[in-house]
Amino acid sequence: MTELIEDQTFRNLDWYAEEFTERHYLRCEFGHLDLTEASTRGTVFEECTFGNVRFNASRHDDAAFLRCGFTRCNFFEAEFTGCKLTGSQFAQCELRPIRVTGGDWSFVALAGADLRGATFQGVRMREVDLTGAHCEDAVFAGVDLSAAQLHGARFSRADLRGSDLSALDPTVTATDGALINAEQAVVVAQALGFTIA
Repeated sequence: MTELIEDQTFRNLDWYAEEFTERHYLRCEFGHLDLTEASTRGTVFEECTFGNVRFNASRHDDAAFLRCGFTRCNFFEAEFTGCKLTGSQFAQCELRPIRVTGGDWSFVALAGADLRGATFQGVRMREVDLTGAHCEDAVFAGVDLSAAQLHGARFSRADLRGSDLSALDPTVTATDGALINAEQAVVVAQALGFTIA
C-alpha cells in the first residue's frame, strides 16, 4: 500500500543515495536537500515544491512529479525513465546533462532553460514551454512536441529525428545544423509556405 505524506516540510537533510519506493507526497515542501544518487520508483510527488535541491546523478523510474515547482535545483546527470512530470515548472535550475527516456512531460514550463546536450527520447511533451530555451546539441528523438511553445528556442545542431515538429516555426527558432528526417523536412517546408510537388 502506498504511503501518503501530506503538507509536510523537509529542509536541510542529507538523503544521499536514499531509495524512495511507492510513496505519495502531496503538497510537501523540500528545501536545501541532498538527493545525490537517490532513486525513486513508483513514487508520486503532487503539487510539491523543491528549492535548492541536489538531484545530481539521481535515478527516477516510473515516478511522477505532478504540478511541482523546481527552483534553483541541480539535475546534473539525473535520469528519468517512464516518468510523468505533467504541469511542473523549472526555474533557474541546472539541467545539464539530464537524460529523459519515455514518460510524459506535457505542459512542463522550461522557458529559458539551458538544455544544451540534454537527451529526450520517446517523451510526450505536448504544449511544453521551451520559449527561449537553449537546446543546442541536444537530442529530442521521437518526441511529441505538438503545440509546444518554441519561440526563440535554439536547436542548433540538435538531433530532432522522429519528433513532431508541427509547432516549429524556423523563422523564430534557431535550427541551423539540426538533424531531421525527410518526412520532417516536408512538415517544415509546409510551415514555411512551400507547396510540395
